[in-house]
Amino acid sequence: MADAAETVKKTVEQAASTAKVQSEKVQAAGAQALRDGMEKTTASLAQLSAESKSNLEALTASATAAQKGAEALSAQAMSYGKTSWETGVAAAQTIAKARSIQELLELQTSYAKSAMEVYVSEVSKMTETLTASVKDSFKPINERVTTSVEKFQAAR
Repeated sequence: MADAAETVKKTVEQAASTAKVQSEKVQAAGAQALRDGMEKTTASLAQLSAESKSNLEALTASATAAQKGAEALSAQAMSYGKTSWETGVAAAQTIAKARSIQELLELQTSYAKSAMEVYVSEVSKMTETLTASVKDSFKPINERVTTSVEKFQAAR
């Protein structure tokens, strides 16, 4: 009976030792999994921060380009307005000196034709400036979208 008790005691001790070793292995594996998860989370947050910074930089570049375009359009409009005013005053002075109805009509027709040609030319210039401004202001955002789409497709 003493031998049986000794055998049971050894079996229990062996089982306890095995359980302890298994428990330590599980605990070590859990700790490693936690470290790995934390490292991945930290890396993901760093990447998210970098992406957010790049997005903000793209928005800033876009706003800067839009502002430059608005300034260019404003300068063109002011220049055209000034030139138009000066041309109109000069035309009125010339028309006022007309000596006949025929001369008055010729001067008025000439001024109207000239003013319309200048107006169409200015509208074309302003349209080109606006188109270039819109293109320049959307360029940084389009580049960010393209980069993001490429990253998402690569992650698939």
